[in-house]
Amino acid sequence: MLSSAALRQKQFVVAAPVVSQLWRRATTATAPAAARSILGRYNVPTVSTSRFFSTKMATKAAASHTAIFVPDMMCRQCEQTADHIACTTQGVCGKSSETSALQDTLMDSIKSLSLWCVAARATPSIAREDPVLEKANVLTLKATFSTLTNVNFSSTRIVDYIRQVESVKDELKTKVIAGGGGESVNETEYGTVAAMDLRDKTDAELEEYGQTYSGLDVRSAAMNHDDAFSLNEIGTYGLKGVCAYASHVYQMVGKTDPEIMTAIHEIYAKLASPVPDIEGFLANALRVGQVNAQVLAALNGAHADTLGIPEPSPVLTTAVEGKAILVSGHDMNDLYYLLQQTEGKGVNVYTHGEMLPAHSYPKLKAFPHLVGNYGTAWQNQKFEFASFPGPIVVTTNCILEPRRVYKDRLYSMNEVGLDGVQHIGSDRDFTAVIEQAQQMKGFPRDITPAKYHTTGFNHRAVLPLAGKVIEAAQSGALSRIFLIGGCDGSQWNRSYFTTLAKQTPDDSLILTMGCAKNRIIHNPELEGATLANGLPRVLDMGQCNDAYSAVVLATELAKAMNCSVNELPLSFAVSHLEQKAAAVILTYLSMGIKNIRLGPSLPAYITPNVLNMLVQKYNLRGPGDPAQDLQAMMEGK
Repeated sequence: MLSSAALRQKQFVVAAPVVSQLWRRATTATAPAAARSILGRYNVPTVSTSRFFSTKMATKAAASHTAIFVPDMMCRQCEQTADHIACTTQGVCGKSSETSALQDTLMDSIKSLSLWCVAARATPSIAREDPVLEKANVLTLKATFSTLTNVNFSSTRIVDYIRQVESVKDELKTKVIAGGGGESVNETEYGTVAAMDLRDKTDAELEEYGQTYSGLDVRSAAMNHDDAFSLNEIGTYGLKGVCAYASHVYQMVGKTDPEIMTAIHEIYAKLASPVPDIEGFLANALRVGQVNAQVLAALNGAHADTLGIPEPSPVLTTAVEGKAILVSGHDMNDLYYLLQQTEGKGVNVYTHGEMLPAHSYPKLKAFPHLVGNYGTAWQNQKFEFASFPGPIVVTTNCILEPRRVYKDRLYSMNEVGLDGVQHIGSDRDFTAVIEQAQQMKGFPRDITPAKYHTTGFNHRAVLPLAGKVIEAAQSGALSRIFLIGGCDGSQWNRSYFTTLAKQTPDDSLILTMGCAKNRIIHNPELEGATLANGLPRVLDMGQCNDAYSAVVLATELAKAMNCSVNELPLSFAVSHLEQKAAAVILTYLSMGIKNIRLGPSLPAYITPNVLNMLVQKYNLRGPGDPAQDLQAMMEGK
């Protein structure tokens, strides 16, 4: 990875505010030749517009000291970022530079709101249950969730979130000042975020604000310390994942947790500071992991309390004749409401992607028209959605820019946003979806033999088997346990996880969860495989948030075997893509778990020095050759 300093030394200018403002002024008002003339007055070398200038081209030009590249956007929050440096013209995900700028503005607005939330909790006259503070809590979660990879591509929706945040912030600020508080919200400590007021800005001005003040490049320049900024980014993207999971909890229980929200706002407040505090940002990132563990526990409990304790359940993976609706995303409560509204309507409901574990919850699988699971992971949706003969509801991430063949039967919910796609509101009224399903042909009769996959190996189901696992491990009948799963993507090198799983010994156990499990559960070499004691070799623990089950299982096994988690015969190979995965990784690190292989590549926002810090403390590493990595894992390395 090229650090910000290295990029500057190579004259790959990452938007110094003056230059970037001049560049925008020149390119929006004049021809490129005139832009060069304007920038030339400031001793800026030849300029190439980033709209036709890839990151790779920019790097080459920078190396030859012939050009300065001022990008339209700078986003590197996901593992698939362009050239593993940053997306600079359009996101690999499809996000436009305009939406990226607005999301940057929104993140600064959330930080500003968080400063006032921290001040509100320090103001004696404002109760923790204050309705304005609760509005701020909910909005913090939802607005943050909208900025995750593959969630919201709609500039209109992002602008709406900014306006909501600014309105609630003003309402809360008024109460804090009336109560004699607010001294902690100052520009000396927090810079422009402390004073920002965007209530009267036009949509165009909100976008310009993001380009000028909130972008990754501008914030990096303000901190002027690559390693400190790297740790700030690690905390930021991890916190995005925490807020997404906490939003799932809110969807289930209808309220926020005061302790968790206090921590989230305090973490945001630290991230708002431009002071290059390496130790502080490292502690803040690890705190993100600790809070995420609390949130995952709350989500696990909310699912079990509302939908019943998940249990191992066979799921039909072939089609049933009849009308059909497909549900993708993560939100189990949305699925429950859809199942209620489709009762007796002659429509079957299928899950997709991360919704597969829904079939393990008693309250959901009690609906006979929840007939099965269709398709695989999110990155295959453009093909799988196109061939599905009914409407598709996407409750949360991940969503991609749809193909025309199914765009008119695609529906978004909650924080998900795509222009031109129908959105279902908070009332969860699925009438339009049901009527469209009834009008379509649905699946024809099929004589293909039925196929099944078993999901639902939640820690509650696996812990009663702990005695068998411990006995097998101590007797040598179980050579090792592998956790292989996480967040999937489309790069070719993600086959590492499939290859690793296939090469694991026949007497080993594989725990898997998240969308990356699709690389394992559909593999013919692993399907139906069992251990000598009858346990399945592959245990599907559920969604990405069911990483919590793996944490509980590891902790309880360590207690039973009287050792630490790192002394267990347990190895981690974690696939990551977006910010929920970043939160899970920080949870593992906050627990002190070592020897994690994180891939298919390490995040672009980790500098060499920060990576060295993580290697020394946790032996965190990227994947290598699967056979060599497996040998090291078998040796506990």
